[in-house]
Amino acid sequence: MNYKKLPWRGIIVSLILLISFCCLVYTLIIKNSLTTPTNNINVRTGPNLSYSVKDTLKKGQRIHIMTKKENWYKIRYQDNTGWVASWLVNKPKKGTITTKLSEATIVLDPGHGGSDSGALSQGNQEERTYTLQQAKMVEKQLKRYGANVIMTRKGNQTVSLGDRAELATDNHADAFISFHYDSSPIADSATGFTTYYYHTSTSLRLAKTVNSEFSNLPLTNRGVKFGNFLVIRDNLRPALLLEMGYINTKKDFSQIKSTRYQKRVAVDITKGLNAYFKNLEK
Repeated sequence: MNYKKLPWRGIIVSLILLISFCCLVYTLIIKNSLTTPTNNINVRTGPNLSYSVKDTLKKGQRIHIMTKKENWYKIRYQDNTGWVASWLVNKPKKGTITTKLSEATIVLDPGHGGSDSGALSQGNQEERTYTLQQAKMVEKQLKRYGANVIMTRKGNQTVSLGDRAELATDNHADAFISFHYDSSPIADSATGFTTYYYHTSTSLRLAKTVNSEFSNLPLTNRGVKFGNFLVIRDNLRPALLLEMGYINTKKDFSQIKSTRYQKRVAVDITKGLNAYFKNLEK
């Protein structure tokens, strides 16, 4: 054995160990660290929106990812730990955002269906019939622009609320739109349509852009509002819920059931989505 070669072997082994250690440090500390992109990101006690909020993070705050469960990160921040939604802290890299409607995947959700008829008109016509008609009209318009459209239901099927939201997540949808019609406790006591969002960071911009295109509709625009609806609350993608009129108001229902109104809504939604994606690159 040549003992003179041993020091060199030792140096090589030491270098390998040092490089391995540096890679481990990078993976555990640098690669698994993020800086929060927005203010007031909720830290929860568990990996679901049903868990209580224990803290909020400020913009630019450094967090360390400890583990991941589905679409949630368990993080360490300062001397605390908790869970945050991955879609709130994963800011897409430049060039990865869809900026063209023709390249977008849109999930359309006709509300209710199957065993769930939804609200009723004064003549007992069912909400589920008209949400499907409206969604199909939007689907037709979007496909004209080359968008990839996915329907949560194509007929009178029962689809759970959770499955509707999950469909958007599983397909990495660029937008999710759920169609509904309002109903007031007293017939003919309310009118108009409303655009609802839940997550400010992911959906408010979409809500405002789409709603701004509804200026030519014959019903009152009740504006953009926060809505605690499961299909948008538990949705990991930019998501809206549209209540496009009061089904038990005669004035509104005459529009809801008309092909002309449905087409105007579809054209406006398509314009809104087109503007939304174009503005994402700014």
